[in-house]
Amino acid sequence: MRRHLSLACALLLTLATAAPIAQQLDRKKAPTPSRIPELRVPTWTSGKLSNGAQLLVAERRGLPLISFTISFVGGTNQFETPDKLGVAAFTTAMMREGTRTRDAEALALALQMLGTNVGAGVGDESGSVSFLATTETFAPTLEILADMLLNPTFPAPALERLRAQRLIALAQQNAQPGFIGDRVFSRVLYGTAHPFGQTVDESSIKAATRDDVAAFHKAYFQPGRAIVTVVGDIDTAGAKAAVEKVLSGWTAGGAKPPFTYPAIPEARATAIYLVDKPGAKQSVFNIGLPGPPRNTPDYMALQVMNFILGGHFQSRLNANIREEKGYSYGVNSGFSYGKGPGPFRAGGDVVSEKTDAGLVEFMKELRGIHGGRPITDEEMQTARETLIQRLPSQFSSVTAIGSTITNLYVQDLPPDYYQNYAKAVSAITKDDVLRVAKKYVDLDHLNIVIVGDRKSIEGPLKATGIAPIVVLDADGVQK
Repeated sequence: MRRHLSLACALLLTLATAAPIAQQLDRKKAPTPSRIPELRVPTWTSGKLSNGAQLLVAERRGLPLISFTISFVGGTNQFETPDKLGVAAFTTAMMREGTRTRDAEALALALQMLGTNVGAGVGDESGSVSFLATTETFAPTLEILADMLLNPTFPAPALERLRAQRLIALAQQNAQPGFIGDRVFSRVLYGTAHPFGQTVDESSIKAATRDDVAAFHKAYFQPGRAIVTVVGDIDTAGAKAAVEKVLSGWTAGGAKPPFTYPAIPEARATAIYLVDKPGAKQSVFNIGLPGPPRNTPDYMALQVMNFILGGHFQSRLNANIREEKGYSYGVNSGFSYGKGPGPFRAGGDVVSEKTDAGLVEFMKELRGIHGGRPITDEEMQTARETLIQRLPSQFSSVTAIGSTITNLYVQDLPPDYYQNYAKAVSAITKDDVLRVAKKYVDLDHLNIVIVGDRKSIEGPLKATGIAPIVVLDADGVQK
């Protein structure tokens, strides 16, 4: 009984004290944004290992954790040839399949006993081998990583197992409208002679050999293009000593590759590229064109422009097509930045019977960002403040710090890039946003790729009069 009375008294006291506060709230007024916190960028040291690899160390003593990454400048676009697509993925997967001293089971057991995992992968323009460990397990995990990096055996049975798995995965992907849309969009923009338009297919998976894997490993994983990043409960001297000890057999060699890309196809007049997916309940939209490289001086203005257009949940595209019209569960836009002309893309899944109406709204918002719907002061303020407030998350953990620091060196950004980020974003004006929208989102040369049920959507799409329709197959070949 006393407990119930105490709870009742506490509730009355809470209501009594909360009432005056509630009376003071004016719910017609939007809350004032909190002051943007000051960004504290971690410090780090930069040096060289004896084999020429770059060493970056950021000491963070708050927790007994250490993040370790060896990044490689250059990726599949630089080191795979059109007849060897997919070899990089086989190589990194097979680095877990055994070394000269451990078979696959022994490797897995050793990592399990330490409670760690070593990941490896090669992307379009860079690759990495990495792990996160406690201070106590850092040294033994580093030794395992070094063994996987320097001494893989690439057993033939493992290659055949991985090949079978990838063929099954590819068959499943080829049935997915989203995967088809991505592939066709890339081929429409870049053609199959450009690395950005090339994709792994059944023939390339079947053609990969153990010799291909071994040759890629030898050519790619070289210290001359490596950046070793260590972040956490360790100092520079300790990190360098630990790395030099286990990588003593990793001798100097290799260099950062040139990032030269072939010319992209000449821009064509805006067209709708329709890929038939009979019976599809939704139509997959990919609308865009080749964009600028990461080092464009317009990067910050493009960030603000895209944030307003389709870069967050309340962006113009999503607020219109999802929230107001209810045609989709979500649409967005964005640029894929790198050393080459990565694409600008706006898109999402739209319910099939609203495919034509959805395209009308996409085009409405693209015209709007060109000035048809003037950008408001509120949109500019929200975009600038949100972009600035997101930045601290890039330093929220030892892994995030490592990735953020490494990105400076992979993308050849200035060392004070993050210190100047807020100032650069704050300086962007409405005129800047309008200028880059017109420059990089060319409404006269858009590639509109739609994967959906041709029988039900082709007629309504044609009736919009937005652009002529070109019918393609699932590989992007005109029918």
